[in-house]
Amino acid sequence: MAITGASGAPYATRLLQLLLGAGVEVHLVISAPGRRLLAEEAGVAEASPAALAPGCDASRLIIHPCQDIGAAIASGSFLTDGMVICPCSSNTLAAVAGGLGDNLITRAAQVTLKERRRLVLVPRETPLSPIEIENMHRLSQAGAILCPACPGFYLKPTRVSDLVDFVVGKVLDLLGVAHGLGTRYQP
Repeated sequence: MAITGASGAPYATRLLQLLLGAGVEVHLVISAPGRRLLAEEAGVAEASPAALAPGCDASRLIIHPCQDIGAAIASGSFLTDGMVICPCSSNTLAAVAGGLGDNLITRAAQVTLKERRRLVLVPRETPLSPIEIENMHRLSQAGAILCPACPGFYLKPTRVSDLVDFVVGKVLDLLGVAHGLGTRYQP
């Protein structure tokens, strides 16, 4: 999992909490803008397991430095079920679409694509420029799944956390991780 600098810290922290709660081992990379985002939007001054996922089993959360392109997750021989970038900034979206691997986030994303594993990107920017739309198209063609942070309203949300859970539930579904968020449409 990666956290970049697009506004959306509640999505990232909730997703992390639920992945760990489901027993998933999470390898986390946070960009410098992502660290600033966590501080400003979530009050997480230092990205430690205890601060990012309080009450969760911290032994399943491995945090890697963003510039460590030699980390295990930068290799195709390191088996994963996939990768999610949540939130995904337009800068990171462009770097992944352009095949750049100059930091651990983009390198791990490139490895995920080349190994044909599930790569889910959660862009949160709005409005979208033609360049961003082209980058999304390019990534979709390469096998990535774009899951914009666009909550639905058919479940009649009453709190911000309901909107966050709607998006996080979609991401968990895309990753094949069971959850009980009740975010699926029931006619």
